[in-house]
Amino acid sequence: MINADKKDCLESARAFLAGSFPDRLISFVADISDEDAVKAMFEEIDRRFGRIDILVNNACNQGMGPAFHEVAPAEFVEVVRVNLVGTYLVSHYAVNRMLKQDDRGVIVNISSNVSDRAIHNRAAYVASKSGVDGLTKAMAVDLGPLGIRVNAVAPGYIHTTRWDALSEDVKRRRRSNIPLGFESNGEEIADAVLFLASAAARSINGTRVVVDGGCAAQHLPADVDL
Repeated sequence: MINADKKDCLESARAFLAGSFPDRLISFVADISDEDAVKAMFEEIDRRFGRIDILVNNACNQGMGPAFHEVAPAEFVEVVRVNLVGTYLVSHYAVNRMLKQDDRGVIVNISSNVSDRAIHNRAAYVASKSGVDGLTKAMAVDLGPLGIRVNAVAPGYIHTTRWDALSEDVKRRRRSNIPLGFESNGEEIADAVLFLASAAARSINGTRVVVDGGCAAQHLPADVDL
């Protein structure tokens, strides 16, 4: 199952995935910060599949906007509700089902490299992703003994359609501050998720895998360091 809070986003994802999963792919519109919507989504999973083996918590409110002192409380809370509370709610309903399965399941949360390297004008986003890191560890400790592994992937710059609106100077500066010299693509993030969800990672639990070309390893960006 794939989920989004807007139908047009789901249609795009469905078109991309339909060729690989022609008979098994279903989509469901739900705001994951709304418990009733999450509950309805899992009732559909029960009806169509009867189990859940892998959960990837990838929904996100990017919270782009003003600095901390200018963010309205309602806006801050909304970002946290989607990114952190939403991750909890979906995981809660998934775990209740996984615990009834003999082979349990795996959860991969999508964090961000800014969860421990704050950027300007994104206070709610940074706080929410730091919360996802903490929640990942807490879930791993509580659920590991029950047979459910929980890990996180923390991307940095990812080349998406949003890059189409960036100037060449902005793209050049971003790339100059990535030690490998290039941004990640969606497939590379998916590969990290797939690894953590696979049997090859059977001993990995409570870990945050950073996929950012080395940005998080450096003290200062290259154009500041020189």
